[in-house]
Amino acid sequence: MYSNFKEQAIEYVKQAVHEDNAGNYAKAFPLYMNALEYFKTHLKYEKNPKIKEAITQKFTEYLRRAEEIRAVLDDGGPGSASNGGDAAVASRPKTKPKDGEGGGDGEDPEQVKLRAGLNSAIVREKPNIKWSDVAGLESAKQALQEAVILPVKFPQFFTGKRRPWRAFLLYGPPGTGKSYLAKAVATEAESTFFSVSSSDLVSKWMGESEKLVSNLFEMARESAPSIIFIDEIDSLGGQRGEGNESEASRRIKTEILVQMQGVGHNDQKVLVLAATNTPYALDQAIRRRFDKRIYIPLPDLKARQHIFKVHLGDTPHNLTEKDFESLASRTEGFSGSDISVCVKDVLFEPVRKTQDAMYFFKTSNGMWMPCGPKQQGAVQISMQELAAQGLASQKLEPNGCC
Repeated sequence: MYSNFKEQAIEYVKQAVHEDNAGNYAKAFPLYMNALEYFKTHLKYEKNPKIKEAITQKFTEYLRRAEEIRAVLDDGGPGSASNGGDAAVASRPKTKPKDGEGGGDGEDPEQVKLRAGLNSAIVREKPNIKWSDVAGLESAKQALQEAVILPVKFPQFFTGKRRPWRAFLLYGPPGTGKSYLAKAVATEAESTFFSVSSSDLVSKWMGESEKLVSNLFEMARESAPSIIFIDEIDSLGGQRGEGNESEASRRIKTEILVQMQGVGHNDQKVLVLAATNTPYALDQAIRRRFDKRIYIPLPDLKARQHIFKVHLGDTPHNLTEKDFESLASRTEGFSGSDISVCVKDVLFEPVRKTQDAMYFFKTSNGMWMPCGPKQQGAVQISMQELAAQGLASQKLEPNGCC
């Protein structure tokens, strides 16, 4: 099955090269990016090391070409405006992918390869989760806005000794919305958002993990303003000196410490955001690097009420404000994730009711609704027999919730 990914990638490459040669860079760029996504998926399943190496080489080549085209488009090159003639020639990218070439421009091929792997960590599509979707956590939202939104929109506020926070640690019980809050940051921030986990930064090759960490921070500085989000940071930054700690693990922690310290670098526009359920498992030095540590608790009554509304969304229901208050009071000790699962289960209640029904009646708009045997116009029939004739979608009733 995975060969389909390679075939699809090759097809996108053919189209991209065609548009590239024709100078249609605005069309070539998304085609290159689609090809890279399919190549990346194929690499996850490819077992043959020689084929894997060849695809990685091509991936690096096409990634560099895509970045060159993006630079041209950002500068108002031939693909983005009605420039022509000499302007088009002057704006043409320096290199084009050729068979058998791994790259040029004096760049280290190994570094290009590492960056190609980290390129997938950049969140290019907004998760579409707004601050208003996050229930409660007002102090956390305010602190993040001060660090993420204000420095970009109102740089005049940050003069003298007033500097935005550079590193946030979100900690608390599982399912309380730490990663959800990070998604809201990715949506609301006008910054490059890097979302990484241990799998992105740990390599089986000696010395490569530290280089991945270093390149991640370097890419963030080049793309500033930017945010690096590290989920479950305890998997990378556990206590040093433990009996089962490997040399590679210790080197990764050291590199994270060095990069977060930012000595010799301008990190004023790079924010590190991390989440963990076990802050006590973090190495003390790494924990101290986070100058702002925010506890994300279980939701209170008002927050639980809001979470129920968010997860119901625009699903038809007959619940009143009093019903939401009752649900919130009955779910004390629930996390946001627990409430999400509860709502997801209850949303199927009307479907189950329709599945179990033995009698249906026809409404004025010609749709069938489940009913009891004494309902006027009731017909004894099953849902499967009615499938072709149209079933009405029922609203969620208060007595069907939790």
